[in-house]
Amino acid sequence: MRAVDTNVLVRLLARDDRKQLAAAEEFVRGGAWVSHLVLMETAWVLDSVYEVQPAAIAAAVEMLLDHEQLTVQDSDVVAAALAQYRRRPSVGFSGCLILEVARKAGHLPLGTPDRELARLDGTLKL
Repeated sequence: MRAVDTNVLVRLLARDDRKQLAAAEEFVRGGAWVSHLVLMETAWVLDSVYEVQPAAIAAAVEMLLDHEQLTVQDSDVVAAALAQYRRRPSVGFSGCLILEVARKAGHLPLGTPDRELARLDGTLKL
């Protein structure tokens, strides 16, 4: 299966460049894989560059999870991270995903100096 990079996902979500959007849609039409890293970068771009609000970022991640042509790496982990993010958007999607990847791998607690992330179950404030 093919894989997409951050730019492809951003084009699919932002829909701000018709030519690049068409190329992205054509590329994923036959199916494509989305890694955790690409998903994290996409959330960061939506937040930092496009100034998308947390609820809309959550909706975008959910749309990607439900997309017919996209396969998200460890979709169960991403869904758990999305649930965490919806409860505590101040943590950021990336922090939630890092925690849930560590949880699935059995490597808790997740040590962090981040005050917001450290409030989640499975973390240890450093």
